[in-house]
Amino acid sequence: MSVLVLVLAVSAACCLGFGFVLQQNAARQAPLNDFLSFRLLVDLVKVPRWLGGIALMVAGMALGAAALGQGELSLVEPLLATNLLFALALSRRQTRQPLGRQGWGGLLLLAGGVTAFIMAGEPQGGTAMADPTRQWVIIGAMIALALMLTTHAKRSRLSSGPVLLALAAGLLYGVQDALTRVSGQRFSEGGFAELLTGWQPYAVLALGVTGLLLVQSAFETASLRKSLPALTAAQPLAGIICGVGFLGDRLRTDAVALSWEAGGLLAVVAGIVLLGLHPAMPTGAAEPARVGQLQPQPQ
Repeated sequence: MSVLVLVLAVSAACCLGFGFVLQQNAARQAPLNDFLSFRLLVDLVKVPRWLGGIALMVAGMALGAAALGQGELSLVEPLLATNLLFALALSRRQTRQPLGRQGWGGLLLLAGGVTAFIMAGEPQGGTAMADPTRQWVIIGAMIALALMLTTHAKRSRLSSGPVLLALAAGLLYGVQDALTRVSGQRFSEGGFAELLTGWQPYAVLALGVTGLLLVQSAFETASLRKSLPALTAAQPLAGIICGVGFLGDRLRTDAVALSWEAGGLLAVVAGIVLLGLHPAMPTGAAEPARVGQLQPQPQ
């Protein structure tokens, strides 16, 4: 693994983790009637803390794009999942909670899982699939699943809604990462002329804005303990599927390697859940007065 890719990806994870905490601190104060409405983003633009979180997220996305330009998606995505470690570090500073067994266990599972997956899989770049059908099937499946999750989240709101929205946003962000890599390749081949004549950069923008709305709605209605683990787990899994599915990333496929890769990904998800449920994560639970702002949904 290139040291440059490691530095870029971990720096991106740091910015993303800090940015998510600041965004949730601000979004939990927004009116709940803005749920899944672009009015939510308009309201949050007026909050300095949220703008600071967005600035960090943009910086993280830029660093992540640079990492994707130097390394394979299947390598960068697990490293980006460590953003939860940085989110927990900032949350601990705010809540003064010690790590304890749960925190250290989650940290070891996440770090160990990422290491096991990368060492066992040995991700390598390859030639992107020439047949666009496979690409559209994978992207379409991801978007369709995200749409289904969002539709169900709109009905459930304060129960399972935040988790479903975070899962949907993670799927969209995974596809966005894949198309960011494609956009970078087009730019390196032909500059802005080549980049702007393709559909990929516009899809990256659309996915980014849609994912942002889903994430802020999840942050608005629930604590980081509910939303951030789902977001952090879904994004690398979706990215790896896209990388292997149509970008030509190659992983070792012998039985031993596959076992370690699967075990590594399971450890990553388990570590994300443990860290996300840590008491240091701010609750941000909606107060009764805010819950009352929600209008009943037609059955």
